[in-house]
Amino acid sequence: MNILVIDAQGGGIGRQLVSSIKESLPDAVVTAVGTNTAATTAMLKAGADNAATGENAVAVNSRRADVIIGPIGIVIADALFGEITPVMARSVAQSNAKRILIPINNCDNIVVGVNDLNIGKLIQEVIGELKKL
Repeated sequence: MNILVIDAQGGGIGRQLVSSIKESLPDAVVTAVGTNTAATTAMLKAGADNAATGENAVAVNSRRADVIIGPIGIVIADALFGEITPVMARSVAQSNAKRILIPINNCDNIVVGVNDLNIGKLIQEVIGELKKL
């Protein structure tokens, strides 16, 4: 399974995702793409098999992935403090990959009807969904 993890800002969510995925599904190939070098570096240090940074990396790797995982903002142009470009959001949204999106309520995007869970619990739910695939 080719899993693409996308994150922005400091890459904290992506770092936790990569670490948990590699621990739970060691045979999965995890590609980490950050919107900036700090996010990419954090995910690479967490054990990602491949890593890249920026808009084109999101576009290319979205086409290659079986599953795309990240905060819900990765499908919303200008989200995550403006780090998600329209090209990035469109690339993720139009990918044939399954998407597992983490409901993070920030940057003027609020997801209603979702329990306010801590990030650790949300990561556990992501791993549960991955195992179903």
